[in-house]
Amino acid sequence: MPDYHDDLRLAHVLADAADAATMERFKALDLKVETKPDMTPVSEADKAAEELIRSALQRARPRDAVLGEEYGSEGTGPRRWIIDPIDGTKNYVRGVPVWATLISLMVQSESGYQPVVGVVSAPALGRRWWAAQGAGAYSGRSLSSATRLHVSQVSRIEDASFAYSSLSGWEEQGRLDGFLDLTRDCWRTRGYGDFWPYMMVAEGSVDICAEPELSLWDMAANAIIVQEAGGEFTSLDGARGPGGGNAAASNGLLHNDLLGYLNQRY
Repeated sequence: MPDYHDDLRLAHVLADAADAATMERFKALDLKVETKPDMTPVSEADKAAEELIRSALQRARPRDAVLGEEYGSEGTGPRRWIIDPIDGTKNYVRGVPVWATLISLMVQSESGYQPVVGVVSAPALGRRWWAAQGAGAYSGRSLSSATRLHVSQVSRIEDASFAYSSLSGWEEQGRLDGFLDLTRDCWRTRGYGDFWPYMMVAEGSVDICAEPELSLWDMAANAIIVQEAGGEFTSLDGARGPGGGNAAASNGLLHNDLLGYLNQRY
C-alpha cells in the first residue's frame, strides 16, 4: 500500500495556514460576505483560505490537480486535492464556532478517485481530525499529540445517536418519511450539521449520520476519516466513498439499517 505520510504532513501545514487566515477574520465586524449564484454565502475568509492553500500546493505539489469550492477545478492527473476552505460558512459569518477547513487528497484507482488523506481543522473549537489510507484516523492539535479514533460498537437503531444537518432536501428526494421514521426509532437525534457529525461518528460519540445533498469538497476528507476509524461512508444508494452527491456514515454495524430507512418509498 502506498505511503501517504508526506502528503498528510503537507495537509497539516496547509490547515495551519488556513486556520490562521480564518481565525483572523472570525467575528470581524467588517467581514465582507457575498451571495453566490446558488444563494449560499461566501466570505472574504473563504476566498483567502482557498487562495492560500492553492498557492502552497502549487509550490509543493505542482503536478497535482486541485478542486476547491470557491475557485473550481485546476489541472488534471491521477492525484487531486479537494478543498473546502470553510465548511459551515453560515455559522462562520454569524459567529458560531462550528466550522472547519476540509482538505483531502484523492488518488485515481480502478474504481475511480478515492480519498487517501483527509484533514478537518476546526480552529474555533480547538479541534482537528485527520487520517491517511491504511494508517488509521486521529484527533489532536498536532501529529505528535494525537488520539486514535474508533467508531462505536452500538448495533441497534433503538440505541443509536443520529446526527444530521437539517430537514431541507429530504422531502425533495422522497426520503422524508423514512428520515422521520429513523428519528422516531433512534435513541437520540441532534442537528449538529456540516462536518461535525462525521467526526463524531469517527470518534464513536455518534453512531449514524446522513445528508441528502452535498458536493465532493463537503465529503472527501470526512469519508477517509470515518473509514479509517472503522466506519462506513457511502452515498444514500450505498456506493462507497464521497462521489454520490449525498452521504450516509455509520459505525458499520448500523449501515444497512441506516440505508434501509433512508431508501424507504411510500
